[in-house]
Amino acid sequence: MKDRIKKIRKEFALTQQEFADRIGIKRGGVANYEVGRNVPADSVISLICREFNISEQWLRRGTGDMFIEMTMDEQISAFIGSVQSGADDSFKKKFISMLSALDEPEWEALEKMVSLLNDKKSYTHER
Repeated sequence: MKDRIKKIRKEFALTQQEFADRIGIKRGGVANYEVGRNVPADSVISLICREFNISEQWLRRGTGDMFIEMTMDEQISAFIGSVQSGADDSFKKKFISMLSALDEPEWEALEKMVSLLNDKKSYTHER
């Protein structure tokens, strides 16, 4: 399990302290899990799985997929939740606030721009 905990932390590009803060434990606890000195309690395993959308079966046994597949609504909710807990001046928070103020014609214009960018991206990859 120690390698899988470290893999989760690396997947999210977090330091041990940042990982510990996300699940509400001390940094030393994370370090002890990663070197195999301690095995996390069931409650810590549940916290890790919930916070990072990790399959408990994968974390405990290394079987199945690492991540639990989420619906589009679940992905959006998780993203918005993570943005709301961030700094008030973050780009993501400002961007979502701006999106929330768009009217229907502005949404249509944005959709056209995204479509054009996507077409351009597809064209560049085909070359």
